[in-house]
Amino acid sequence: MYKNVSIVADTRVPFPDGTQVMVRCRELGVYKLLGESTLTCQGGVWNHQVPNCIPTTLLTNFTDDAPPTILVRVPAGSASVEPDGELAVFPGSIIHLECVFARKLGNPEWSWSSAFRQYLTGWAIAPEERDWKYRLSIYYSKPQDSGVFTCTTPHGLTNSVTINVVAVHCAPLEVDDPHVTARVEGSRLGHTAVFQCPMGFVLNGTANLTCHATGKWSGMPPQCNPVRCPRLRDIGDPHLELIEQNTTYLGRAYYRCRWGYRLTGPPGLECGSDGKWIGEVPRCQPVHCPPPKPPFNGRILEAGGRALSDGRYAVGSAVQFGCSDSHQLVGEPTIVCTENGFWSHKAPLCKPRCPYPGDPENGRIAPLKFYYEPGDHVKVTCNPGFVIRERTATSRPSCRQDGSWSEEIPSCVDYTQV
Repeated sequence: MYKNVSIVADTRVPFPDGTQVMVRCRELGVYKLLGESTLTCQGGVWNHQVPNCIPTTLLTNFTDDAPPTILVRVPAGSASVEPDGELAVFPGSIIHLECVFARKLGNPEWSWSSAFRQYLTGWAIAPEERDWKYRLSIYYSKPQDSGVFTCTTPHGLTNSVTINVVAVHCAPLEVDDPHVTARVEGSRLGHTAVFQCPMGFVLNGTANLTCHATGKWSGMPPQCNPVRCPRLRDIGDPHLELIEQNTTYLGRAYYRCRWGYRLTGPPGLECGSDGKWIGEVPRCQPVHCPPPKPPFNGRILEAGGRALSDGRYAVGSAVQFGCSDSHQLVGEPTIVCTENGFWSHKAPLCKPRCPYPGDPENGRIAPLKFYYEPGDHVKVTCNPGFVIRERTATSRPSCRQDGSWSEEIPSCVDYTQV
């Protein structure tokens, strides 16, 4: 203790000359202090060596070469372990001091400094305790019971607990934070107060306070601070963008990928109740469209973009198609790879078509089309005074499956020449 504040040993912390420091082990009765419990800074050095805390039987698996552990149990009343290592007890309390020692190794002994009365000692009665707990009981404690209580093993190893019986009450706790929930046992020595925060808030301070023998609580009531998750900064992916970030409880951080890339994983993180982001930061993968298939009787004329080794194309790539002779392209002649990984249109088809043959001289054909499908016929009609030249020619040529006409379009000549 330094100025009534618990500190952790750190040789880098400077203390003014004349400072007095009280040293104790963390857990009462579980460790034994070896050395002086009070140190004074004199001329830049401590007047004694820093003491050590050695483990007792509970930590050494009941070996007979370790000092005995002393466990404290308060079945009635209240008590508090003070900062200086004493056990402060409220008058009227019942205290059991349990000397932990293997019964098969012999009987330990209790002794005490108080001459007020004799105390009941002996092995615990409960079956699960009677082979390792040698008990001293203080019933309805009084101030005259204050003193040092020591357990000694058959090998002469000792451990002690100092008890101070005092009637003390602490002032009522004032909790000014509306978010703090307090469960206060009472205000007398040894009573505790437990504090909690609602979901979305974190406790700033000590969750448990104890009324000490000084008449003061072991600390100030805590406060509830809103949970905040750390701001996300270095994403580590040049293609990933953080578009929204809410660092409060249940707030979310959303990501998106630059054009030509897609997210892998959930698009966002959520700020949890412990102030940590829930989830993994997503990653961006390039978007590719599958290799386009040239149509039957067609080919790819031009690709506006470099294809990968497996034939896929990056977003924005354009592919233009063309058809073989005597075939007509049906559909979009150019398709584009979109950012969802699909082509903007289906690949076109190349269907056989017969081209418009043109009207014969001094005649005409019907019907008139730019292209003719297989099975279509055209009828040749000559102008008045003209007839078809060849006697074997038909006036109805047809479009064949390969996109060619069944015969040449016959010509019309003056009937006087036939």
